[in-house]
Amino acid sequence: MRFDNVQILSVAHIEAPHPVGSDEIEAELGATMSRLGIPPGMIERFSGIRSRLHFDEEMPPSAAATEAGERAIAAAGIDRDRLGVVVNTSVCRDFIEPSTASIVHSKLGLASTCLNFDISNACLAFINGMEMVSNMIERKQVEYGIVVNAENTRHATRRTIERLSRPDATWEAFRDAFATLTLGSGAVAMILGRARGAVGEHRFLGGVNLSATQHCRLCVAQVDSMVTNAKKLLNHGMELALKTWARAREALGWTPDNIDHFIIHQVGKAHTERFARTLGIDLAKIFRLYPDHGNIGPAGVPIVLSKLVEGNRLAAGDRIALMGIGSGINCTMSEVVW
Repeated sequence: MRFDNVQILSVAHIEAPHPVGSDEIEAELGATMSRLGIPPGMIERFSGIRSRLHFDEEMPPSAAATEAGERAIAAAGIDRDRLGVVVNTSVCRDFIEPSTASIVHSKLGLASTCLNFDISNACLAFINGMEMVSNMIERKQVEYGIVVNAENTRHATRRTIERLSRPDATWEAFRDAFATLTLGSGAVAMILGRARGAVGEHRFLGGVNLSATQHCRLCVAQVDSMVTNAKKLLNHGMELALKTWARAREALGWTPDNIDHFIIHQVGKAHTERFARTLGIDLAKIFRLYPDHGNIGPAGVPIVLSKLVEGNRLAAGDRIALMGIGSGINCTMSEVVW
């Protein structure tokens, strides 16, 4: 999936206001952990996550997505009436229906001609949203589009802690719910538009995708819970990542040395370090989001990009890899040239 005429005009993120330390979660689970023989500090030791950020539990995803969208529109410097599509990519949604995108569309005051819909694909959805909007730009269906995402995982975390605090909670239940305890919250938005060939454009070139859906039940989530076979998900995810990396090397000419920044979806320490080791990537080229933000699902990759922009860490011409493995299992690797 290659694009010749697409640029990123802006990317902006919102940080959730409430830090929740791994030690705070363990304090709430102290009785269960003691009964099951789980030592203190286990969450941070295994995940590398010191803290995660959360919104208020009642914060609807559309509200945070709208705030990020307003920031992205202002940064892009375009009239919002020129946006031809808004795509919401959140795992967390206001309702089963209507689409969260329709609510964001209303809150942003977008034109009635602006298409609006949700895309769901676990932790890869934001990159898939970028691909969808870029296809529409390439085909001249729209001139500009906005991709939004907002994850509010507070509810799932609270309900999981409540279940694990019961006196009948087992080691197996704790193990299967461990990934839920690492989840964080945040919001992000990106404006994509038609490239004009001007100096300084940030080009989105597209990328490659592979799936291994025989493993689709290794991480299964509902509104208030998530059950994850972390070991198998990691092992099979890395197998798929290695195959996708081979396709990226062939289709995009990637090597570990000619990419300046690897922005990967970050589940935690073990995943990030295994990913780098498997693909031969220098860990110094990976901005680590997870230690103080947790796993923010599909918002993670674009939030890292936004943080790199915010911190003036990108130079003109930098090659940036956007990479992720999502429940399903799917893997995508795409390139931005800054």
